[in-house]
Amino acid sequence: MLEYVNDMLSGMIIPLVLTLSGIFYGVRLKFFHILKPLAVVKGLKSEKRAGGISSARAVTLALAGTLGVGNIVGVSSAIHLGGFGAVFWMWVSAIVAMLLKYAEIVLAMRHRPLDADGKPQGSAMYYILDFFTSHRMKRLGRVIAGIFAAFFLLNAMTMGSMLQTGAISEALEGVMGIPPLLTGTVLAILTLLAVRKGTDGIAALTNYLVPIMSVGYAVMSFAVIFHGRHGLGDAFSQIFSSAFSPDAAFSGVGGFIFTKSLRYGVMRGLISNEAGCGTAPTAHSVADCSSPARQGIWGIFEVFVDTVVLCTMTALVVILEYGEAARYGGSYMMMTVTAYASVLGPCAAYFLSIAVLCFGFATIVCWAHYGLTCARYFCKGRGASLLFTVAYVFCVFAGALVSSELSWQLADLAMGVMTVINLFVIVQMWREVRQQTELYLSN
Repeated sequence: MLEYVNDMLSGMIIPLVLTLSGIFYGVRLKFFHILKPLAVVKGLKSEKRAGGISSARAVTLALAGTLGVGNIVGVSSAIHLGGFGAVFWMWVSAIVAMLLKYAEIVLAMRHRPLDADGKPQGSAMYYILDFFTSHRMKRLGRVIAGIFAAFFLLNAMTMGSMLQTGAISEALEGVMGIPPLLTGTVLAILTLLAVRKGTDGIAALTNYLVPIMSVGYAVMSFAVIFHGRHGLGDAFSQIFSSAFSPDAAFSGVGGFIFTKSLRYGVMRGLISNEAGCGTAPTAHSVADCSSPARQGIWGIFEVFVDTVVLCTMTALVVILEYGEAARYGGSYMMMTVTAYASVLGPCAAYFLSIAVLCFGFATIVCWAHYGLTCARYFCKGRGASLLFTVAYVFCVFAGALVSSELSWQLADLAMGVMTVINLFVIVQMWREVRQQTELYLSN
C-alpha cells in the first residue's frame, strides 16, 4: 500500500505539480533569477543585525539539512533505480524549483513568529495557517498546518536521522570495519550534545562543517572527473538519451509521467535540495535579514550548490566509473565509495567515509532543529521538546542497525505530502511574493 501511494505521488503527482508550480512562479516573477543575474548576486551579501543569526549562517544551516544522503547515496540510488536519465530530471527539478524555494523562504520570513527571547523562529506551518486564516478558514488551516507538521516530524525521524545514520554506518563499516552498533551509539551521543546547544550552537557548528566538507568533496570529485574526462561526452549523451527512454509500461504522455528516470530523478532531486517541500524555511527563518526577498535569493543559491553542482559531480563520478560501482548495486553508499576509490585508490574510500560522516552529521543536527521547531508548534512547553529529543536520538541510534528501505519509503511519503500541501499554499500566495520581489529589485 505504501509503495503504491508513493508510486502515485512521486511517479505522477509530484513531478507535474513541481514543474507547473515552478513555471507559474517563473512567469509571475518574470524569471528574474535568470534574466537579472546581477540582482541575484547582489542579494548574496550576508547580513547580521543585533541579536540575530547572519544570512550566510542561516544558509549553511539549511545546506546542512540538504547536503548528505541526497548528494551521495540519493544520486547513486536514482541512477541505479531510474537509469542515467534520472540525472537529467534532477537538473530539471532543480531549475524549476529554484523559485519555489525562493518563494517559500520569502513567505516564511514574512510570517515568522518570535520566541520568548524575541528571536525569530519560523517555519512553513505558520504561513500555511496564516493563509487559511486570511480566508476565514482558521480551523481548516490548523488541521492542514498540523498535518504538514506531523509529516515534517516523520521526515525528521527518517530522512533527517535514520537514513543519515544508515549511510554513515554503511560507509564506516564497509571501509573501516567499524561496527554499526558503535557508530549508532557515538552519533546518538553527539546528537544529544549538539541539540542541547540550541539553534545558535547548531548554526555555529554547521557554519564550519558545511564549507569545509563541500570544498573537500568538490576537489575529490574534480579529480575523478578529470581522470575520466575523455568519457564525459559519452556520459552526457547517455544522460540525455536515457531521460526519455520508454522504461515504463505506458506510452505517450503516460510513459513520460511514469518513467522511472523521471520518478527517481525528481524525487531524489527533491530529497537532495528540498525545494518546494517547505523544510528549508525553518532554517532561513532564524536569519535576521532586512529583506525577505534577499534571504530568498540565498535559497536559489542553495539549490544551485546542492543539486546543480554537488549532485552533478557525484552523478558524473558514478557514471564514469559505473562498471565498478554497479558491482554494489543496491548498496548505494558503497556504489559511490567504489566509484571514487576505483580512481583515487583506497585512500579515497577513507576520505569519502569521513566526508559522509561530516555530511551526515551536519544533516542530523540540522534536522534536529527542524524537528524541535515542529514539536514546539504543537506544544510550547519543554515537555514536547524533551519528548522529541529522546525520540530523535533513538532514531539516530536505530538508523545504524535497521534496513533503510522502509525509511526511504516513509521519507518519500512524507516529502510528497509536504510538497503537495506547501505548493498549494505558496502558489495561492504569489502576489505577496511578487510584491516583496519588486520591492527588492527597485532598491
